[in-house]
Amino acid sequence: MERRPHVVIIGGGFGGLSAARALARAPVNVTLLDRRNHHLFQPLLYQVATAALNPSDIAYPIRGVLATQKNARVLLANALAIDVEARHVVLDDGALDYDFLVVATGATHSYFGKDWAKIAPGLKSIEDALEIRRRVFLAYEAAERESDPVAQREWLTFAVVGGGPTGVELAGALGEIGLHTLAHDFRSIDPTQVRVVLFEGQDRVLGTYPPKLGAAAKASLEKRQVDVRLQTLVTAIDDRGVTVKCDGKEERIGTRTVLWAAGVQASPLAVSLGAPRDRAGRVEVHPDLSIPGHPEVFVIGDLAKMLNPDGTQVPGVAQGALQGGKHVAKLIIAEVRGKAVRPRPAFRYHDKGNMATIGRASAVVATKRVAIHGLVAWLMWWAVHVMFLVGFRNRVFVMLSWAWSWLTFTRGARLITGDIGSLPAVRTIGADGTVLLPVTASTVSLDAVSSAPRS
Repeated sequence: MERRPHVVIIGGGFGGLSAARALARAPVNVTLLDRRNHHLFQPLLYQVATAALNPSDIAYPIRGVLATQKNARVLLANALAIDVEARHVVLDDGALDYDFLVVATGATHSYFGKDWAKIAPGLKSIEDALEIRRRVFLAYEAAERESDPVAQREWLTFAVVGGGPTGVELAGALGEIGLHTLAHDFRSIDPTQVRVVLFEGQDRVLGTYPPKLGAAAKASLEKRQVDVRLQTLVTAIDDRGVTVKCDGKEERIGTRTVLWAAGVQASPLAVSLGAPRDRAGRVEVHPDLSIPGHPEVFVIGDLAKMLNPDGTQVPGVAQGALQGGKHVAKLIIAEVRGKAVRPRPAFRYHDKGNMATIGRASAVVATKRVAIHGLVAWLMWWAVHVMFLVGFRNRVFVMLSWAWSWLTFTRGARLITGDIGSLPAVRTIGADGTVLLPVTASTVSLDAVSSAPRS
């Protein structure tokens, strides 16, 4: 029996999954590697972070996606390095040989050399989203217990660093949580006094969108009590606030919750390819998306610096990864069927537009022909994101969740998971309504507590 070429795909995101599915009828064996067992719909990850959706609503098992594809198998594995000369992928517990390799491991957070990861979490995975959700809702719980007005103000202040789509979406959702979701849930604080501060180093938010959409997004954010600070750089972050610099002046803003959406860095796996990389660590690929000296190795998605024939850079969005995956699959199929042409066809990115949501009934949509904002843009954003979700169940659950949120102004996933940590001491309210000193363990007799009758 003739040996079929082995195609190894690293990464089960948009690019990797697109390539694997496009090879369904090709005379090859496909192995898809990922250290997670699920495909994640990253554009809606911020909705998990802000309790609008559950993790299972935007994730789908990779094995389920490829279950009926007979030439594909899925391995839960962590790729540590790639030996391009020997043509094998080094795993954490072995190695895997390949004839063709597609690397689509995406990008991670970039803090520009600063050690801020623990203080200001970014948003790239379900674990990140759950950590952000934990911090956001714990902040309100801490404010409810806090007796110091200054500290209480810090708990109700949220800082978002970065005015791109992720930062704008996070900031808008954080404002709506205080103004609507939690408005009537607390007694000692007023959640509608929430303050969200969005820092952006450029002169407008959504810098890759038309200027009028950036202005519309800023106005929509401000309606949600988001203080948009443009041309402002964050110079320091600690557990009590951020220090920023604008027009040569520094300012300190007290906050207990800082979220990072300012930059990305390519996956460290790119280093082992030995190919040229840009400042963000992205691999500088040939026009056909292969790496120099190794036409059997392709890099796609956020890990690659992909250029259009006119020299413009392909944006790091889902559509770029999806189209890149399909492109390299066509090249591989042509090679194994003996129909390859030289030089190989260059990758051509078809820009279908960009969209971002600011909040309830507010979004921006930019295509080559259209630049709109408001309710119509939000409906378009809603329809497109539901359409591209993997799995019928996910589409139904997301539609129902959004419909319920629209009608009730609620968010159905307000769970605080993980370690609660240390919260402020509980305030004691006297019979006359005055606030007394906080109750601590030292002021309460533990013997009295243990001997008290139980109901």
